[in-house]
Amino acid sequence: MADTASMTVRELAGAVASRAVSAVEAARVSLDRIASADRSLRAYLQVFEERALARASEIDRRLAGGESAASIGPLAGVPVALKDNLCTGYGRTTCGSRILEKYESPFSATVVRRLEAAGAVVVGKTNLDEFAMGSSCENSAFHCTHNPWDVTRAPGGSSGGSAAAVAARTVPLALGSDTGGSIRQPASLTNLVGLKPTYGRVSRFGLVAFASSLDQVGPLARTVGDAALALGVIAGFDEQDSTSLEALRQGDLDFVRDLERPVAGLRLGVPRQARSPQNHPAVAAALEASIGVYRGLGAEVVEIDLPHLAYGIAAYYIVAPAEASSNLARFDGIRYGRRAETGPGDHLMALYSRSRAEGFGPEVQRRIMLGTYVLSSGYYDAYYLTALRARRLIKRDFDGAFSAEEGMPGVHAVLMPTTAGPAFKIGEKTSDPLAMYLEDIYTVTANLAGIPAVSIPGGFAEKAGTDGQDLPVGMQLLGPAFDEARLLRIARMHEAATRWHERAPGVRG
Repeated sequence: MADTASMTVRELAGAVASRAVSAVEAARVSLDRIASADRSLRAYLQVFEERALARASEIDRRLAGGESAASIGPLAGVPVALKDNLCTGYGRTTCGSRILEKYESPFSATVVRRLEAAGAVVVGKTNLDEFAMGSSCENSAFHCTHNPWDVTRAPGGSSGGSAAAVAARTVPLALGSDTGGSIRQPASLTNLVGLKPTYGRVSRFGLVAFASSLDQVGPLARTVGDAALALGVIAGFDEQDSTSLEALRQGDLDFVRDLERPVAGLRLGVPRQARSPQNHPAVAAALEASIGVYRGLGAEVVEIDLPHLAYGIAAYYIVAPAEASSNLARFDGIRYGRRAETGPGDHLMALYSRSRAEGFGPEVQRRIMLGTYVLSSGYYDAYYLTALRARRLIKRDFDGAFSAEEGMPGVHAVLMPTTAGPAFKIGEKTSDPLAMYLEDIYTVTANLAGIPAVSIPGGFAEKAGTDGQDLPVGMQLLGPAFDEARLLRIARMHEAATRWHERAPGVRG
């Protein structure tokens, strides 16, 4: 078989289109690698072997019959994986939770339908922190996922299963969801490109909600070009999603066309707050190196101040749990989800409490309780409304940075670390929720402001892993709302100059 596992999305799609590689061959390689590598990584919750091979065979049949690859789609024959909070009309949609362990969705999410309409072959669904609540993929009800760079370490979360699947070369592309950094943080810890689009750019229909004003679906891939191609497939207006913007109905969705054209007169802003003494030395060094890369490419890099960045974690961990407590109220054992056994003398409240206690894990219960508390009478103004005010100020900081208001220099994008350090040990932070929450310190503000952000490989912490492995660290670029095309071009400039993305982990299957 051809070494399709080492190909990028665009290379593999081109090989299938030219019939140098068959779609069945690509699917078979992907499935074989899953069977081998996932024994140690545990990135997948479900694998759709029979369905994937049947779909790949149909694509080959259409190509052999003379149909053009363009009519099948830009992802014709490309194996992809889906985070298991995206509904599929086949298999189960568990959200990594016991309460939905046996749930079978009657429909597929819009992004899933768009992927398959573009010719993608879905090979499986990936593990996640339960209901996307976590930063390590340790909160899944089923098992913990391991980082391909060092299996004693976490791959990040909550899209850790999708990140591990792509990093281990089981698939070249996976979808995740990003509520406070859940695509970008695992991308940083596994040497991938992880893109959170602007809120409203990608349909949320069929994404099981965690925090509705923050959630956004996006791709995890090995290159900026692959992420750009995937975004063009899944983006666009969706009348089934009330948060999808009507103005995007006629929007240009070709994010690849100008990708290799550098941004002329590029001006980047580095927040003063990004040079935190809490940054790992490798992260601090990677930030300075990235600044040097962009200056070497002719960009102007200036220091900016985002004064309310420090309030991001506090605001996020009020807003997100508040929305979660509302969204997850439906999982009560009657409307949706697992139903506990009750006795003949039990009241309805016993059914509710037992079903939710059995179905939800500790982190989900913690966030539901936090959210219910901040929304309760007497605390709503003090906590929830205050967090919304902080959110508005954070958005104003970014708007000012991008538009040269209030003395800010007016930058095309903001550059800062994705995470404060490389991958941490599995179990290292599970007993300290605050330490785990602080993993999102650089990522939550993009969600609060609703702007696009992309994590790109930024270098390595040398000899930082078990037995002396190097561990990846990521850099993050944030841009104005709906400016993904230029943001991806800026990211590509860094990628082409550094080529960090070409390094692969030791776990290969």
